[in-house]
Amino acid sequence: MDTDALLELAVGLARDAGGAIEAVRRAGFVIERKGDASPVTAADRLAEGIITEGLLKALPDWLVVGEEACADSGMPAPEETFWLVDPLDGTREFAAGRDEYVTCIALIRAGRPVLGVIGVPSRGDVYAGIVGQGPGGGAGSGPGGGAWLEQDGVRRGIAARIPPREGLHQLDSRSHRDDAATEGFCRDLHIARTTRMGSALKFAWMAEGRADVMPRLSSGIMEWDTAAGQALLEAAGGRVVDAAGEPLTYGKPGYRNPGFVAWGAMPRV
Repeated sequence: MDTDALLELAVGLARDAGGAIEAVRRAGFVIERKGDASPVTAADRLAEGIITEGLLKALPDWLVVGEEACADSGMPAPEETFWLVDPLDGTREFAAGRDEYVTCIALIRAGRPVLGVIGVPSRGDVYAGIVGQGPGGGAGSGPGGGAWLEQDGVRRGIAARIPPREGLHQLDSRSHRDDAATEGFCRDLHIARTTRMGSALKFAWMAEGRADVMPRLSSGIMEWDTAAGQALLEAAGGRVVDAAGEPLTYGKPGYRNPGFVAWGAMPRV
């Protein structure tokens, strides 16, 4: 499969998983707790099963690293090429009845995310991108570049925005926050507006040009929480970097990230 076909595979599985998540939501569910006290539901497990089965059916020799499988069976050693899956990112939002939960699928090659899909089950939307194909040119899978949003069956190209003169729109986590570190980081930035929300939907907003910066300075955020979003945002012209300003890499010990900052597009010089 070429990269476009791999992206379409992931898009289809994100849609299927999203349908299953919504079915569980309509039927009702019980909130359980994993070993780290984070919430999990039948929707998480069902969605991961659909995605993992679909990926392995198409590519049986490729490693799939899924959040729930890692919680249940331990973390496999990363490979040169592997999938990273968060079947229901934002379980807290899902359980609380908010619509910010998403499904995340990313492909990693040589430690870097090369494509990412973020499905929004409650709306039926799908964001997708291939790193290096856009925005604004190249062979991209969507109109006009390497990142796109599908709504009601129609795809349109999206791109991270150059910060507006009136100031930055900052995105902050609803439930995982480090106020002192975030305030310190933002002190010298011109922040005009802050929105708090859950899940990797924040990456999608930035890729769509709806926000400009997202600092997540505490360590311990898992790779499956960021991989699809990083690929999408980079495909849209943004970037996700660590404290040294280097792009986040993947396949680290325990699949655990350091603190990072996601940015929109750089001003043109």
